[in-house]
Amino acid sequence: MSMVLFDVPGPKARIRHKIMAVIGIAAVAAALVYVVMRFVVTDQFTSRRLDWINYKQIQLSLVEAIANTLSAFAVGAVLALVFGAIFAAARLSDHAWVRAPAAVIVEVFRAIPLVIMMFFFYYGLPVAGVKLSAFTAVVISLMLYNGSVLAEIFRAGINSLPKGQSEAAYALGMRKTQVMTFVLLPQALRAMLPTIISQLVVLLKDTALGFLITFEELLRWGTRIGGDAVNFGRPMISVMIVVALVYIGLCLLLTWLATYLEKRNRRNKKVIKLDNDDAGQVQLGNASTSVVGGGITV
Repeated sequence: MSMVLFDVPGPKARIRHKIMAVIGIAAVAAALVYVVMRFVVTDQFTSRRLDWINYKQIQLSLVEAIANTLSAFAVGAVLALVFGAIFAAARLSDHAWVRAPAAVIVEVFRAIPLVIMMFFFYYGLPVAGVKLSAFTAVVISLMLYNGSVLAEIFRAGINSLPKGQSEAAYALGMRKTQVMTFVLLPQALRAMLPTIISQLVVLLKDTALGFLITFEELLRWGTRIGGDAVNFGRPMISVMIVVALVYIGLCLLLTWLATYLEKRNRRNKKVIKLDNDDAGQVQLGNASTSVVGGGITV
């Protein structure tokens, strides 16, 4: 039995894969132990290197840095979702004069590295007399890059829907805009929800690039505190561990949200068994249910 890209391994191959897995895990564990031991030898975990976390001002600045990161993420995510929905609809338009420019815009902003866009908006536009704040430059860059990726995700989700969905909507007399807005796009959002959340996780991590244009987010806060040699003797390792833990926690929350929404979306319809096989309509609370084959489908 085989798949397109992978042959189901036999007994010898499974044993070989297990041996390689054990060797790989042992190698990674040994590397981690070596790194931790080097940190211990170089006194990276001494109390002097950890004193910084006890200062109230540093704790407040950490909260402020996390708030700046989340603000850039929230605004950038909302704008990217709107951008992606609009340009996905434009790329699916029947009119070439709408479809072609939308395709060019999406492909161009997908191809430009995010750092280059941030540098252009923050350092390039002032040359032309347009000055943007670091926050604005970060948000616009996140919107254009991730919005272009989301546009392709939305377009793929819409194209994956059965043709009968749009045909039924057109048969009811709905216009193309209504079909896209009320029929296709909501279903595509539900179908592509895990992928969308995954891209939002990427967007959250991309906010760290804002430190290159002096945006006071979490990573820039970490580099300032970690490089304080006068007061704390450059506690870069311990500070970066805290920064990494914050990013990991935020990404895990988004991943948990994606998993929860996916499970809820795939939840089977509830069926209540009846003693008879009569078919009809039953009203349960505010939900109208149909009785078919001795059961109530909610």
